Amino acid sequence: MKICPQCQRTFPNDAGFCPVDGTALTGASLVPIAPSSDDPRIGTRLVGRYELRRVVADGGMGRVYEGIDKQTDSRVAVKILHADVAKDEIALERFKREYEINASLPHEHIVKVLDFQRDPVGDTWLLVMEFLDGEELRYALKREKTLPPERIVRMMSQVAIGLDEAHARSFIHRDLKPDNVFLVGSREGDAVKLLDFGSAKDTGNSKQKKLTVLGTTIGSPYYMAPEQAQGLETIDPRADVFALGAVVYECLTGEVPFGGTNGPSILLAILTKDPVPPTVKAGPGAKYPVAAGMDDVIELALAKNPAIRTKSVGILADSIGHAYGLSGDHLVWAATPQAQLAEQIAEGLAKKASQVSTLGVSADPFAAPGAGSVEATAAADDMARAFGAIRDADMGTPGLPTSGKPWLVPLIVGVLALLVGGVVTLSVMMK
Repeated sequence: MKICPQCQRTFPNDAGFCPVDGTALTGASLVPIAPSSDDPRIGTRLVGRYELRRVVADGGMGRVYEGIDKQTDSRVAVKILHADVAKDEIALERFKREYEINASLPHEHIVKVLDFQRDPVGDTWLLVMEFLDGEELRYALKREKTLPPERIVRMMSQVAIGLDEAHARSFIHRDLKPDNVFLVGSREGDAVKLLDFGSAKDTGNSKQKKLTVLGTTIGSPYYMAPEQAQGLETIDPRADVFALGAVVYECLTGEVPFGGTNGPSILLAILTKDPVPPTVKAGPGAKYPVAAGMDDVIELALAKNPAIRTKSVGILADSIGHAYGLSGDHLVWAATPQAQLAEQIAEGLAKKASQVSTLGVSADPFAAPGAGSVEATAAADDMARAFGAIRDADMGTPGLPTSGKPWLVPLIVGVLALLVGGVVTLSVMMK
């Protein structure tokens, strides 16, 4: 293990210079820890094992440090829970659950949670994870507003691989959002790590301890599926599909699909409103034009009835790539360099434009549909009717929208009752 004497960042033994300040790296044992008057924990060793080097993040639940596991000589991220959080039995149980679930989900696209225990000396609880170099998707969106299609395809393909593995083992994440998608930079593009399985539901374990009370919802309101917003116990992996659909929408347009001034108003919008199609929301002057096929992809991903919604995150990732003219599937795209995906997308869209042009429709794949030829119009009408039939099919899911709008009345009444009763709370507030 090597350390930068200037900034105290840690690096593997084969590194030579700090990429942040250019300082030559030195063996960890030869670099004294810089003391901090602001944080007396810097330089200490927790549970006789984890040496804290520097603060890397602060959050509502705890402070995160970069450190060294002296037993394995490896870089680690150590989250020390705030004192008030450590006294909260439910919060403590969620951190314990995150450790236990991650221990059963070893996967290259899910962050490794290595340890969770109490340090008796400082009377603190710590969660230890692998150290990741990069940033959360939230920060990338704050900086760039929208992302290019090749980056979205590669990122969501990797998310789908990791999340499908979790779903196959009966775990539903329930709190997917840009804050919990970590992007590790590489020469080929983003390498994704999914974070925070502390709110996950184990559908295969009927004895799992319930960490919510009546009227309480788990998740971030902007990305919450309707059935999750209603607090239904029957949620399945399609709740995560909805959340990822909302994340993709934000990556395409720079805005979330459902807005509001507070948690309850956001949930009401999710239950009663349809989002503006992403091609319309992004507009013709968008930095990265949105492929026309993405409107249908997002509509199915954000379907209020889970019986109509896209069946899995893998299918969602495939649909995104196909909308941009890619051949193959997300298993291939996840490992394809981003630059190569950009070339393939350009070729795929050009091919789609050429095919549309032969039918007498505008060659611009992002343009609004024109009159076109009789054949093209008829084909478009057939597709619209077929899609509408699927969308409006009554799948018989109780308590959720099926066809038409009569379901709005009981939903609105139910939501208003929750608001008046004051029992709608959010365990994860808007960031």
